[in-house]
Amino acid sequence: MEVNRQYEKAKEAIAYIVANQYRQPSLSEIASAVGLSDFHFQRLFTEWVGSSPKQFLRYITLNYAKYLLQEKSVGSLFELADEVGLSSSSRLHDMFVSIEGMTPNEYANGGAALTISYSYWDTLFGRVVVASTAKGVCHIAFVSEHTTGLDRVYHDFPNATLLEEEKEVHRAVSEVLNRQGDLGEIKLHLKGTAFQLKVWEALLQVPMGELTTYGKIANDLGNAGASRAVGTAIGRNPIAVLIPCHRVIQQTGLLGGYMWGPERKQLIVGWELSKTRE
Repeated sequence: MEVNRQYEKAKEAIAYIVANQYRQPSLSEIASAVGLSDFHFQRLFTEWVGSSPKQFLRYITLNYAKYLLQEKSVGSLFELADEVGLSSSSRLHDMFVSIEGMTPNEYANGGAALTISYSYWDTLFGRVVVASTAKGVCHIAFVSEHTTGLDRVYHDFPNATLLEEEKEVHRAVSEVLNRQGDLGEIKLHLKGTAFQLKVWEALLQVPMGELTTYGKIANDLGNAGASRAVGTAIGRNPIAVLIPCHRVIQQTGLLGGYMWGPERKQLIVGWELSKTRE
């Protein structure tokens, strides 16, 4: 099956597992629900999610999420980043992500002075569009057959020049999202308020295989009462997966919402946990 079809099957399976988690459905039951044989389903699910359906179910349960939130005794995301050997701008082991905020001149007049290149790529978590300026990646979004994924770009930069063309940084992003190759530095060039940029930078401190909450991010930014503002800033995150807003969950341990759909969030979180937890 093609990549998107495989992803859709994995997504269907995750939705079924979540909906029936208290019944602990068998492998055969899940496979039948998504229209695959036991053998093909087990292989597909393991390839995409990185664990068996039974292990995945454990990773997404409320109690396990609570355990992850309470597991570390360190006080902040920044201390946690230091503890696991990450610099202030690092994320996935050997990948470094840095953010440069756009200047007012760069997005003045609807971005009239900007040239934005974009291209489409298949990834482990679905098809994405990656867009960049001369300074770095400015947009990553999941797409479907009904969307281009560029609505945010058109809204933020209505007068920019858009060119559909592959750039080397686009390929680097696709390799990151497919967990391939020697991952180097990826620069982001983002339009945002000072507060939004701080929140997005804080998200980069959450290591793969860890979870945090809106309140903890607000605390770490020195503004304990700003949970709602943090949530709003996270909702405006223009960079899917690389800025890992999927690692932010509710204080109760529930995974909560996600602009790309709850099943995709469960897929990404479950996949990351399967790669870092045994």
